Amino acid sequence: MFGKRSECWLIVGLGNPGKEYERTRHNCGYRAIDILANKLGCKIDKAKFQGLYGQTTYSGKRLYLLKPLTYMNLSGKSVLQLSAYFNIPPQRIIIMFDDISLAPGRLRVRGDGSAGGHNGIKSIISELGSQDFPRVKIGVGAKPHPEQDLADWVLSSFTASEEKCLSATLENAGDAALCILDKGIQDAANRYNSK
Repeated sequence: MFGKRSECWLIVGLGNPGKEYERTRHNCGYRAIDILANKLGCKIDKAKFQGLYGQTTYSGKRLYLLKPLTYMNLSGKSVLQLSAYFNIPPQRIIIMFDDISLAPGRLRVRGDGSAGGHNGIKSIISELGSQDFPRVKIGVGAKPHPEQDLADWVLSSFTASEEKCLSATLENAGDAALCILDKGIQDAANRYNSK
């Protein structure tokens, strides 16, 4: 179906497996990739590489969608296994994940950078040995009280009003990832970064 030279890309949605985590702030990546998979008609149902993944074509490229099942702090293990197996370089691995420095409803596209305190990204940087991979950050809001435990905050659910503005954002996150693949980081950032 694909020629040997077919370009491969990987889009990853970060989150924690299990019903109890489904609607938490930390699981925005999972939710965004489910919406994207649905849009592309791609089932994320193959269990391998310590995750669930699906495969489709988009713009003549081979595209893999991945939900690591390692729990957030070890996400990099799953990302490395799939990307190594299919020979996908970091520059073609797009990570969608939650960001507490952005308000709910906001997005930020970045081409590279540090983990910024996010354990899932920290794990991916560590496993890939590179910070040079694109990301789509999904705003989940900052802790309301400085003394609140960060883990408790990201594992909390959104309020009803936050949920309202989130659905469009989660869809836009997937569109931003496809825009990176199609037109590059700069175009995607210009179009999707919240002002």
